[in-house]
Amino acid sequence: MMDSAAEFFSCSDRERAIFEAGIKLGSIYHQYVGMPISKENASSAEKAIMDGVRVQPFITGVEVSIRKEMLKSGKETYEYSSLTGEMMDVKISVRYGKEEVTARMKYVEKLNYPLMFLED
Repeated sequence: MMDSAAEFFSCSDRERAIFEAGIKLGSIYHQYVGMPISKENASSAEKAIMDGVRVQPFITGVEVSIRKEMLKSGKETYEYSSLTGEMMDVKISVRYGKEEVTARMKYVEKLNYPLMFLED
């Protein structure tokens, strides 16, 4: 894929792939945390997040899982949750040039934090 923005980046293909992965995970977190969610619409939310990420440049794969056991049922008028970082498990693959990286965002209990990191 031709990259018309390549001239603005002073880095290796691997560094660019890592940069792109970080930007995409950060955008997922900040765009979706706080959205109203319940067990009834969690699958739709997972699909919407994946579909939104897939159209971004250099993405080769995306998986999104929301921890449904943390959600309220949504069957009553005021029975819904707000999505938090602790509820999300996201894995994305980014290819730039000949380099491909896999990055992940998931809640790490040991850290008590929804961590973004390079998995591969």
